[in-house]
Amino acid sequence: MSNKAIDRVKYWGQLLGLPIYWLSFCVPRKKNIWLFGSTFGRRFADNPRYLYLYASQHRDEIRMKNGQAVRPLWISHKKEIVEFLKENGYEAYYYHSLKGIWYCLRGSIYIFDNYSKDISFWLSGGAVKFNLWHGIPLKKIQADNVFDKVRHPKNILDRIKVFPRRLSDEKPSHYVLTTSEKLKPIFESAFKTENVIVEGYPRNDILIGNKIKNLLTDIEYEKKIYIQNYIKNNKCKMVYYMPTFRESEEDFFKIINLCEFEDFLKENNILFCIKLHPKSKLKEAFEKIAGENIFVINQDVDPYVFLKMADMLITDYSSIYFDYLLIDKPIVFFDYDLEKYLNNSRDMYFEYKEFTPGEKVRNQNDLEKEIINGLTDGAMYSEFREKIRNQVFKYPNETSSEKIVKDIMRLLGDELK
Repeated sequence: MSNKAIDRVKYWGQLLGLPIYWLSFCVPRKKNIWLFGSTFGRRFADNPRYLYLYASQHRDEIRMKNGQAVRPLWISHKKEIVEFLKENGYEAYYYHSLKGIWYCLRGSIYIFDNYSKDISFWLSGGAVKFNLWHGIPLKKIQADNVFDKVRHPKNILDRIKVFPRRLSDEKPSHYVLTTSEKLKPIFESAFKTENVIVEGYPRNDILIGNKIKNLLTDIEYEKKIYIQNYIKNNKCKMVYYMPTFRESEEDFFKIINLCEFEDFLKENNILFCIKLHPKSKLKEAFEKIAGENIFVINQDVDPYVFLKMADMLITDYSSIYFDYLLIDKPIVFFDYDLEKYLNNSRDMYFEYKEFTPGEKVRNQNDLEKEIINGLTDGAMYSEFREKIRNQVFKYPNETSSEKIVKDIMRLLGDELK
């Protein structure tokens, strides 16, 4: 049987799990067991990571009415993530293990950043679902994205084809996190729910607070130490390049002359760190361009480990620039394929130029020029950055995890003891 045929059998075979999902509604759930997962169970990252760390590190302070301390559990499809967390004193279980299955059936709330299958859709019946999501949207998402063939099938046949894929998608009963009142109607439309909660993002607590002690994976620690030592030893600036995922991402190599760009970085004592989107297909291509002043960070590591270290962010349409506004440093928008992106990939919620507080560049000369300008005068666009920051963050100067824990208690019909 070909790989394509095997994939097709697996895809349609998901329907056999529906009776398991229905039966999972019958299992009583414990209010103090909170389940966390991220990126289809493949990563320890993003908002669930930081809320999980906060809840784990403060679990003795988080008690139900009956006095029980909360039990934050990380559920992963990767054994190495489970072992890493256990070795560091945290509670985690492998998705396919007996204990993993048991706790997926017993957990009162599923906390994730994509879909309930970040943990386990099939065992989630009866649990409260809380989607922390993974970014403030500039580009349209979920039901609002007309380019999404899964959510906008053209005919009945297409509807049938995408049915297994849609099983674990957003539901009106799910709760969704956003960061400001301005964004609330956007999330209500995109997720087809009125259950939108406005707080900050847990992942930003490490940018503006000290209530979470971050837990770095071996590769994150290795990369962070390398960057810190390089900056210290060379007394250089760090520029962080984080492009979003799209079909035209390979155009980067048509625009940038790598030899000339490397010379520019050396002449101006700049470390150029590249962090690709997890879905990017250009991992190998970018790894080949790594040099003395160009450093490629692994796709699967959490980008927030390095964000505060950066003296400048370069992006295009990635939502990470909103979070970078919290530390008020210069941003350059390298939007070389804007028209192609809008026509073939995504519409946007906002007028692009009016919502992107930084210089827009489309060629190498302008990119190099604005890197120097931004590093020389970090106050450029500061008022514009503040204006956008205040629109997308209701609580720009406050940590969020503690408040979200209180929100979860209310969702579970409990209050902090």
